[in-house]
Amino acid sequence: MTCTGEFIAKISSFIGPIGLSALALLGAVTVLNVSFKIFNAFSSLFILSGTNLRKFGPEGSWALITGASDGIGKEFSLQLAAKGFNVVLVSRTQSKLATLAQEIESKFSGIETKTLAMDFARNDSADYERLRALVKDLDIAILINNVGKSHDIPVPFLETSEKEMDEIITINVNGTLKVTQIVASGMASRKRGLILTMGSFGGLLPTPFLATYSGSKAFLQHWSTALGAELKRDGVQVQLVVGYLITSAMSKIRRPSMMIPTPKGFVKATLGKIGLKGTAAGMEGTITPYWSHGLMHWAIQELLGIWNGVVLSKNLGMHASIRKRALRKREREAAQSKKAT
Repeated sequence: MTCTGEFIAKISSFIGPIGLSALALLGAVTVLNVSFKIFNAFSSLFILSGTNLRKFGPEGSWALITGASDGIGKEFSLQLAAKGFNVVLVSRTQSKLATLAQEIESKFSGIETKTLAMDFARNDSADYERLRALVKDLDIAILINNVGKSHDIPVPFLETSEKEMDEIITINVNGTLKVTQIVASGMASRKRGLILTMGSFGGLLPTPFLATYSGSKAFLQHWSTALGAELKRDGVQVQLVVGYLITSAMSKIRRPSMMIPTPKGFVKATLGKIGLKGTAAGMEGTITPYWSHGLMHWAIQELLGIWNGVVLSKNLGMHASIRKRALRKREREAAQSKKAT
């Protein structure tokens, strides 16, 4: 008998036939569980369609989008209008809002728009009162919490300016909570509604050199999930939308790729996958709708573990490299500016 055979024989005699049966059963359950998760992820990302948006409001109801004038926010505004929702557009620059409102009303017959220019970084109570008055008599069926801010470039926390730190928390956290509190009460009273809050892999995974931004998105992850549990009994669905990089002004990436979609592609995926938590490795109250992002989320969640040191180290190295390139670019621009003067 070989050493391996002797070892198996000793183990078998030690645990007995009942123990072997239990181990076999455990192994079978584990295989079934993993197989189900793989099937759930694949079907959610590539086969199944999400909840029909008309569940959340009839024709004539409204969608409110923050950070509406550019990038993802602009795409949510256009695509929701295309699906027959009137839109409330909230962003910082009135001229951009007016242009977008005109574009929507000219493209989509019968769609109404309302605009509100407010700078979330100011945290002005008067702005929130104006928003409250604007939506008071509107049937807001969908809220898109899209407004957000990241660091200008990756930066160590100890070197983060107080202004940048305050603005990230004020916009990402305070702004999102205050807008939601204004809008969600009407949804709860009507017993229907959808609240989508933009999350990030930066909130899913601790991200060195973007510590404040990463922390703000991690906060939204927990807050959104908790809010969803509270509002479920009122018929309001709350989802955190997790994305990796997307071509946008915030990411400073212009060229799309397999891993980096355009805002149009990302928003289309989001609106088509509402309620399919299989896209986010089964995380409650969360969707990772774009297919390549969903696969990455599943791999991180199931194979590596969210807190895996390899992932943390990879994030650290990647953003340290981005910071070095950004600082060199600033030096070149400063030198060119000095020569010009």
